[in-house]
Amino acid sequence: MVRWCLIPISCSIYQRFSYRVLSRYSNRMRDGLIVPDKADGMGCIDLGGGQVALVRNHELKENDMARGPFAGPPKKPISSFDYKMIGENKVPLPGGTSTLIYDMASGQVVDEYMSLLGTIRNCSGGITPWGSWLSCEETVAKAGEAGQQDHGWVFEVPAKQAGLADPVPLKAMGRFNHEAAAVDPHTGIVYLTEDRDDSLFYRFIPKTPGKLLDGGRLQAMVLAIPDTRNWNDKRLKSGQKLLTSWIDLDNVESPEDDLRLRGARKGAALIARGEGIFWGEGELYFASTSGGNAKYGQIFRYTPSAKEGGKGRQGRLELFYEATDPAFYNFGDNLCVMPNGHLMVCEDQYTDITENHLRGVTANGKTYIFAKSRIQTEFAGACFSPDGSTLFVNLYAPTTTFAITGPWDRVLTV
Repeated sequence: MVRWCLIPISCSIYQRFSYRVLSRYSNRMRDGLIVPDKADGMGCIDLGGGQVALVRNHELKENDMARGPFAGPPKKPISSFDYKMIGENKVPLPGGTSTLIYDMASGQVVDEYMSLLGTIRNCSGGITPWGSWLSCEETVAKAGEAGQQDHGWVFEVPAKQAGLADPVPLKAMGRFNHEAAAVDPHTGIVYLTEDRDDSLFYRFIPKTPGKLLDGGRLQAMVLAIPDTRNWNDKRLKSGQKLLTSWIDLDNVESPEDDLRLRGARKGAALIARGEGIFWGEGELYFASTSGGNAKYGQIFRYTPSAKEGGKGRQGRLELFYEATDPAFYNFGDNLCVMPNGHLMVCEDQYTDITENHLRGVTANGKTYIFAKSRIQTEFAGACFSPDGSTLFVNLYAPTTTFAITGPWDRVLTV
């Protein structure tokens, strides 16, 4: 199904990587439900004892019921955030997360089950330092449009809970077209992206680090250059670094879906479709999928200040990479940091004949192909095991989850 490209590890020596399929769409899981389709963002969380949890989003909408976890109406009540009436039956909306428990020594999946139900368009998210996955809804559907509830929230899924998480929306983190999240392990601040052409870059400062349900403040980033998209000019140059400040946002539950518009009027900087975000070593990276003068995508690097979360200028934003040629980078979406410090980016381009890649980006902004999908779909959810030995990644549809092993710490490009 997938052809893995050779990886140069020196100018003349090549080393093949190997992979195995861990999970597929429509397989039966331990809880009796089936693996849903449209696997998107995913996080790898260390459980100890040589096992990891892979918490995997499913970006299913209310009209994707047939591709969800139920072959028919559930036979008993089940914990779900929202429902759709099918005849006289209340069936949980099909979005949410599934969890795989993977044993690193044996290379086997030892458990698999649904871990969040009743949400829609769970696109990406991010892991937390306290062992959970933040699953983000990429929608602003109102009650009555998709189900009985308003949607557009972040939900927390504990990795060690062997079953369904309590589906409580983290409303203080805002209602908008959420994409992904990354948590600074030193401060507990959560950084959030938004998949809109006129999106903002957000941070959530929790009242109690590690306890997001306690609430907190949602803010948006302000820059001296208020539009980072470079669509009409190239004011923001690759490698350019800007000091940031942050503005408080109010009415963050945003019933009119105007949070980003109100933020922009107050001076927040515009981002072109903020998508994947990942915490590295004291910094984070996030993708702007359609940013740049050629609209093939950008990658930004944000470095927090020593006083992050306080008053005044906070941190520094750098345009790390801007694509000019689709042959080298095209619509980067989910991303993560590799063991060698490169970025691994999942491409998500939209063409009649799609050639989406797993694309490496070096520290000096050079790109290379790691893998190419041979079917019409995207890669998603790339993340590494804690020891750096294994890359886990999804094909979006039909859901297929892979484990890829090889000499990740020695990947070089020529």
